[in-house]
Amino acid sequence: MNTASRTLVRLAMHAPGRRYRATIIADGTLTDMLLAFDTSSAAVTVALATPDGEIVASSTTVDALRHGELLAPAIAAALQTAGVTPRDLTGIAVGVGPGPFTGLRVGLVTARTMGDVLGIEVAGVCSLDVLARQSSLTLPVAVATDARRKEIYWALYDGPAADGSRRRLEGPAVDKPADVAHVLSGLPVIGRGAVLYGDVLGVPVDDVVEYPSAEVLAAGVATRTLEVVAPEPLYLRRPDVTMSSGPKSVL
Repeated sequence: MNTASRTLVRLAMHAPGRRYRATIIADGTLTDMLLAFDTSSAAVTVALATPDGEIVASSTTVDALRHGELLAPAIAAALQTAGVTPRDLTGIAVGVGPGPFTGLRVGLVTARTMGDVLGIEVAGVCSLDVLARQSSLTLPVAVATDARRKEIYWALYDGPAADGSRRRLEGPAVDKPADVAHVLSGLPVIGRGAVLYGDVLGVPVDDVVEYPSAEVLAAGVATRTLEVVAPEPLYLRRPDVTMSSGPKSVL
């Protein structure tokens, strides 16, 4: 279990006495909390939402090397801002990638650990679906994120429905930008991949949404306008680091 997960288990097991079952919102009613976070990219993004998708706390920090250090404090801060404890949560939503192995694993292990300790449901969502939902365009769009190794994770989406949801038409997949430039040609491209490889993909890079938003993830799951999957990592290739097969012979 990583440092983030151990910290959150302690938060869940030793949370202060419950002041109330849920947050009091503006109209004075009580409502349960959905916690959402995504670590599939260089961003660590966290949000808390009510059942109708209203965001009551959120934060995003971009640091590709410190997912394990940043996630637990970000969750604790969101809970404190909303005035709730982990035991006030009734559900967790987590981005399942695709994304680099280490960062993605931090979020998924944390989500599943919290879900087990608290006895609440954990819903997974493809992180590319979240990015597609972040587009305000009324056109079909493509999503391209940084897969490292000079590759991108990508997917194609239809135009938005009346409720804002988008249907994934193709992907997710992982390829070199030059190999899929013809597939993405003519579509607005969202995600970090558009910034890194805009010249290869032939797309403008101004005002590109680069990273998934936990606010959009939370609202989409709360309102059932994002497709929910099992909270399992969506790996499209082998991890960058592999286990040693043992000491090499010197003979």
